[in-house]
Amino acid sequence: MEIHEQRHPHARKKSKVVAILAMHDDLRPFRGNSQNFVDLIEMGLRYGLHIYVVTPRELQLKRRRIFAYTYDKTEESWVRRQIPRPVVIYNRVPSRKDEQDPEVQEVIRQCMDHPHIQFYNPSFFNKWQLFQWLSASNKTKHLIPYTVQWGPQVKLLPMFAISPLLYLKPESGKAGSGIMQLRRVEGHVKPYRLSMQVGKSPARYRFRTAKGLKKKLHTIIHEEPYIVQQGIFLSRYRRRSFDLRVLVQKNSKGKWSVAGVGARVAGSKSITTHVPRGGSIEDPSKLLRAVFGDDAAKRILRYVRTSALAVARQIERSNRSKLGEMSMDIGVDARGHIWFFEANAKPMKFDEPHIREKSLMNTVLYCKYLVNKARSKT
Repeated sequence: MEIHEQRHPHARKKSKVVAILAMHDDLRPFRGNSQNFVDLIEMGLRYGLHIYVVTPRELQLKRRRIFAYTYDKTEESWVRRQIPRPVVIYNRVPSRKDEQDPEVQEVIRQCMDHPHIQFYNPSFFNKWQLFQWLSASNKTKHLIPYTVQWGPQVKLLPMFAISPLLYLKPESGKAGSGIMQLRRVEGHVKPYRLSMQVGKSPARYRFRTAKGLKKKLHTIIHEEPYIVQQGIFLSRYRRRSFDLRVLVQKNSKGKWSVAGVGARVAGSKSITTHVPRGGSIEDPSKLLRAVFGDDAAKRILRYVRTSALAVARQIERSNRSKLGEMSMDIGVDARGHIWFFEANAKPMKFDEPHIREKSLMNTVLYCKYLVNKARSKT
């Protein structure tokens, strides 16, 4: 890809610019969701905000001017420009591996310590840490399934006494990767069942004893950090489990708001509702009305929204860093009780058009809020 270099057209005006932090790459300008970045740049222009993409190697914070990328829609290519040092930086380093790179960690640390930069969403979340944080608040602990950290000390029999359905999840997993389902089915010679998601179909194993099951899990997990969690029997639509995806973002006033609620229905052979694992997208109101009726569906959705906001506030309070968005997986059981399963600090693009549009607008308006906040300090 040909990269052109230009000077920022408003350099003499000292305009306040926003940067999206991506990841440097030897074969292309940067690594990350480039279409998402294009959409944000275009939405930014609608609100008079200049947004660029920058990599950790180019983010030289001791300099007043740095190199960054913008998108040339006419040429359908990225253009390298010299711009004023950004006052707001939105972290979208694409993977945990990239984010743990020492060079990237140092740049993130410098951004967070810089007196003239508003830096937000500094890192991916850890599942075990999330459940510790949420269990510490009376406003959120009732939303949490019983959860422990996996290790030699874990005793499966007492956990099966709490629920005949358990889940093992990697602490740093994403989009359902690495999730395992455990079941105890009474009255069978081999009552202990293990299902592992492989592509869009699960691999299944059966064991006579919990000890045999645990031995198998140790051979699969090795040293990777996992959590073990009480399984929730989710509401079902046409005999398939479903849960909700909630996008929570800060708005133009810097306050947490719900950008939208989507629903995901599990695939016919899937142990999760994630779309990459065979799940499908549905309308949450339709699913909840089919199961609970109109009035209860509205009540549940209101509760999902207020609970998601409480979770976001508690995570940010515990994280002690500036956050601007997160997506959440929230389940609804057969009684209409809601359960928090997961939060993602760097949400994937929502496929629902109305949520997608709102998410872009909220990101830009929150960045604009931070720009004004930065301007008031100078």
